[in-house]
Formats: sequence, C-alpha cells, structure tokens
Amino acid sequence: MATITECRGALDRLSDNLARADGGVRGAAALDRTLSCHITDLDTTFTGRLADGRIEVLDTVQGPPPAKAQIRLAMSGDDLVAMVGGELNFAKAWASGRVKLEAGIRDLLRLRSLL
Repeated sequence: MATITECRGALDRLSDNLARADGGVRGAAALDRTLSCHITDLDTTFTGRLADGRIEVLDTVQGPPPAKAQIRLAMSGDDLVAMVGGELNFAKAWASGRVKLEAGIRDLLRLRSLL
C-alpha cells in the first residue's frame, strides 16, 4: 500500500509532467481550478490548485475533501502511484471505476486530452 509520502511525490511528479508537456496537453492543463485528490485507502485528501499547467498542493487533510473543489479525484494510493508511473492507464481506470473524476462539463471537455 502506498504511503502518504509516496502519494504526495506522485502528485509532484504529475505536476512536473504537466509543466513539461506541450501542445494540447499543456493547453488542457492551463486551467485555473481548485483541485482535490482523495486517497481512499489512506482516507487522506490533498487539496490545492491546478494553475498555469502545474498542480500546487496547498494542504493535506484527514478524511474526505473538506470543501467541494472544481476538479475532484478519488482513487487508492497504489493507483495514483501506478498512473503517474505509467503502469496504469487513466482512461481504463476511470472507465472501470478504480478512479473517480468529477468536474464541470467544460472542465471535463478541456481535460479530455489529459485522460
């Protein structure tokens, strides 16, 4: 089971990957939205912002997200680490229910190139 430190590291690597992306991926990540990522098996939520093509984690809280972020993710820590490491395909994990993504329709349309 992934630790909180490993999950935070995975989010930092994802942020670095988004910052280095080009073309459509960079454009999709250029949103300015609040973000939460609930790690279900650790019952921990990372909260922050997706802004300027980077994920900025501002807080780590125990339990579910304390406020409704504009983009909300939920998954196990192992799935987060595997996705960022390229071992788990986001679209397949999302379609199978292993990963949950909630956002407004416009944000989902912009994020589709990231998925």
